[in-house]
Amino acid sequence: MADRDFSRFQKKVIQRYYDNRPQVDEQRLSELVAELYLASDKKKPKLWDSARDIMLRLGTPESRVEHVLKTKDAAILAEVVKDVQSGKIRPKPPEKKPEPPAE
Repeated sequence: MADRDFSRFQKKVIQRYYDNRPQVDEQRLSELVAELYLASDKKKPKLWDSARDIMLRLGTPESRVEHVLKTKDAAILAEVVKDVQSGKIRPKPPEKKPEPPAE
């Protein structure tokens, strides 16, 4: 898939997705809080894995991520969401990938 040729339109759509990824991750993390309150015990491990990945992408300190995952308390995860929304936790700037040479 790495060698796949995308149209210019498709490249712009993909680029906009990654430009807005922190906002998408922030929204998804807040949705996960509600899902964790309502989820069955069978679904919770997968939801916690998703929460871990999103918290790390958003720049949450690893010690805090470990604390949230150790307690597995949705209320503590909600505090992380609150800190992200208030700006106390800021997303890492996206890594700039070098553009391939134009042909």
